[in-house]
Amino acid sequence: MLSRVDRVQVVVEDRAAAVETFSALFGARQVGEDTSALLNAHRTTVQAGISLFELLEPAGPGPIESFARERRGGLYGAVFATPDLPAMARHLDSQQVSFASEGDALVLAADATHGMPTTIVRDEARESIGHIRCLYEVTNPVADWQDTAALYTRIFALDPTRYSPIESTLYGYTGTLTLFDPPAQLDRIEITQTSGGLAMDRFYQRRGPGLYMCYIETDDVPALAARLRARDARFTDNADRPPEDGLFIHPSALHGMLMGVSKTNFAWVWSGRPELAGEGAAARYRAH
Repeated sequence: MLSRVDRVQVVVEDRAAAVETFSALFGARQVGEDTSALLNAHRTTVQAGISLFELLEPAGPGPIESFARERRGGLYGAVFATPDLPAMARHLDSQQVSFASEGDALVLAADATHGMPTTIVRDEARESIGHIRCLYEVTNPVADWQDTAALYTRIFALDPTRYSPIESTLYGYTGTLTLFDPPAQLDRIEITQTSGGLAMDRFYQRRGPGLYMCYIETDDVPALAARLRARDARFTDNADRPPEDGLFIHPSALHGMLMGVSKTNFAWVWSGRPELAGEGAAARYRAH
């Protein structure tokens, strides 16, 4: 019943500074300002591409204050869209998943998922803004990827026949992509079980199940790299593809959030449909 990754929630020290960062890098525009009673957080929302980013500062005791105190900020939660919000609410009730309603959003209880604070909203079309296309992935390292995949299949009413297995010795994980609507969209949760003491495994060993990073698409990766360099913002090229096809933005450049960037459609190379990635994409990926 999930249709896309609608937005992510990022805990920041200074929302105004974060708005400036997202505007400079992604051409984002501020589209909202409010306070969440459930999170006890002040929230500034910006749009880049068709996706939203909620920038959160604690307003007092609560989950955002705890996250800020323990982790000093960064990627906090995932917000998914569904075409029928009342039907989603009925399904969650049928699966005995606790949630609270806040405005037009369903906020799942903290223990409903494996370390992935989750909100579900109604899917609404937006005109694209700025330099990117969209968010399409959140990455959730867990203790047992198969157990988590079974849980998310059940509580989100997903179709496991659409999933695509993933494994990487380079980055040290195995797991699955819970693709919501392939081949129309790349949107998914990446569920990983980590190993080998590499970056994602170190994250998991320190923090346990949680949200590690998110991924966006853009038509022009080199242009984004140029904007990062202009700000002396830290980023790295991917080790398994040419720099024009993707990069990683370091958390120090995005107020504590790690972000992967891929050229539009290139992620189909490792998402089960390499023929959709464009001519020569699969060969470039294998060569790197």
